[in-house]
Amino acid sequence: MPESGGQERTEKATAKRREEARRKGQVAQSREIPSVLILMTAMGVFYFAGSWMFWNITEVIGGVFERLDTLRIEAVSDASAFSTEIFKRTFLILISFFVPVLIAGMAGNIGQIGLEFHGEPLRPKLKKLNPISGMKKFVSIKALVELVKSLFKVVVVSAIAYGVIKTETVKFPGLMQQEVGDILIFIGKLAFKVFFFVCLALIILAVLDYIYQRWQHEQDLKMTKQQVKDERKQQEGDPRVKSRIRKVQMEMAARRMMEAVPEADVVITNPIHLAVALQFDAAKMVAPVVVAKGAGHLAERIKEIARNHQVPIIEDKPLAQALHKMVEIGEYIPVELYRTVAEVLAYVYRLKGMYQTA
Repeated sequence: MPESGGQERTEKATAKRREEARRKGQVAQSREIPSVLILMTAMGVFYFAGSWMFWNITEVIGGVFERLDTLRIEAVSDASAFSTEIFKRTFLILISFFVPVLIAGMAGNIGQIGLEFHGEPLRPKLKKLNPISGMKKFVSIKALVELVKSLFKVVVVSAIAYGVIKTETVKFPGLMQQEVGDILIFIGKLAFKVFFFVCLALIILAVLDYIYQRWQHEQDLKMTKQQVKDERKQQEGDPRVKSRIRKVQMEMAARRMMEAVPEADVVITNPIHLAVALQFDAAKMVAPVVVAKGAGHLAERIKEIARNHQVPIIEDKPLAQALHKMVEIGEYIPVELYRTVAEVLAYVYRLKGMYQTA
């Protein structure tokens, strides 16, 4: 699908885009799953409680006709009690049917998307009133899929009903000799058989529709490469700005490091490529600390500052390499280098003592 700027939506949706779509009510949801669950639940209610519901309705209707001649308008108490009884029994019948059906419909939706409440889909949007946008919905792929599903349901339900009823037509002549109750039982069993096979077909349709809805949802969420870049910039900041900030931070760190070189006790070199400045104060430190280090140009700069401030420079290639690799600026030297560094510092202190004596 081309996006603005001529780019194709080829990238998978990011977590941020998925969350935004979910807040707007854009989720992978099949309407066929709640429908088939409602139908199956209704069929189950009729199967297990159909006779109870039938006889209750029969008693209510029969009670009304039986008491019509005994009820008087002036006998308000009798009429009120009778009306209350009818209301209770009718309400009980309706509740026994609609509550399971309602629960089934909710379970079909919650099972797909979870229990969430977002007000975004309920907000009025003027662009929904645009007739051009409305016409596009009628010629979209989604509209075509819905049309195919509707035709499939009509054809399948009709074919199943026709096939089931046709197999039972041989029993129709015998019904003329049956009681009304037996005829109703036969009709009920036939209807249940039709519903059963229709449910099986609709379950297959619901599974296929759910797979399609998931696929379509992923296609709708796909992003262009530019959208992915823009989102990354929003979350992490512009790479150019970050690079500039990092450069400034490195310059400030290098400046602070160079300012610490004059306070060092010794600078150990590679001798050309590396330079590490050490400082040790026995009254404040448990071990020597690396106050500056660098390679190449930084190493030359450290040695230049050391010379200008009469900081001794000692050439020790293995020690310089080990310190540069193992120790960060501001950290104590590791225990395994104590002995080597102590020898270097002892040598430096002897040199300082000789100069002071001279």
